[in-house]
Amino acid sequence: MADRPWVVVPCYNEAERLDEQGFQPLFDVADVLFVDDGSTDTTLGLLQGMAARHPHARVLALERNHGKAGAVRAGLQHAMAEGAEVVGYLDADLATSAPEAVRLLDTLRSTGAHAVFGARVRLLGRPIERPHLRHWLGRSFATAASLILRMPVYDTQCGAKWFRADPTLQAALATPFRARWAFDVELCGRLLVPTPGVEPWPVDAFIEVPLKAWTEVEGSKVTRRAFARAGIDLVVIAAALARRRAR
Repeated sequence: MADRPWVVVPCYNEAERLDEQGFQPLFDVADVLFVDDGSTDTTLGLLQGMAARHPHARVLALERNHGKAGAVRAGLQHAMAEGAEVVGYLDADLATSAPEAVRLLDTLRSTGAHAVFGARVRLLGRPIERPHLRHWLGRSFATAASLILRMPVYDTQCGAKWFRADPTLQAALATPFRARWAFDVELCGRLLVPTPGVEPWPVDAFIEVPLKAWTEVEGSKVTRRAFARAGIDLVVIAAALARRRAR
C-alpha cells in the first residue's frame, strides 16, 4: 500500500541470525521488504516462509550478490516503484531494534524532515555497545565524512535510516553506487549535491536521532579491512562531489 512506509532489509546469508519476532513492531506499521542478496544458505527460504505468515513482509530475491549497497538500492527502487511515499532501510541483525526504527519513523512524520538517521551516540544511561576499536574507527570515519559532505553528521554508518520518497531521492538512486561500504555517505552526497536539474536537499532537512540502545551482533560482516575499503570509498566520493560542485 502506498500509504504505508516501506523499509528495506538487506539479507546475505542471514539464516542463523534472522529474528522473525523481532520485526513484529515494523510489520505493524510498515511494509518490510527483505532483499535476499544472492544468499548461498537457507536465507531465501526462511524469508519466503516469513512472507507467507505476515501480510506486510515482502521478499525481493536478487539472482547474484550485489553487496549491501546494491541490495539497499534495489530495495528502495522497488519500494518507490510500488508507490511508497516514505522509504527506509534497516540492518537484518536488528542491532538497531525494530521499536527504535519505528521511533525514527515517528520523528520523520512529526518533523517534516526529508531524512532521519539513527545515531549511535555513547551517552550515560544508554547502552550503545560497540567494541572500543570499532567505536574510534567509526568516529574517525564519521569526521572525515562530515568534512566531505559539509554537513555536521555524527554517524553516517548506522544502519537505520528513513527518507521521504521524492524526485531527488529517485535521482540519487538512478545509478549504482560506486562505494561498496560507504554508500550511505555517497547517498547523502547525491541528495545534497544532485545532478543538474534536480532539486537538492538542504542540510537542515536531515535529522539525526540518538538511539536509546544499539548492540553489536555477533557475525557482523563489517571488518577492519572493510573500514580500510570504506576509507578508499571516501576518496572516490569526495572526488565525485568536487566535480558536481564545480558545475
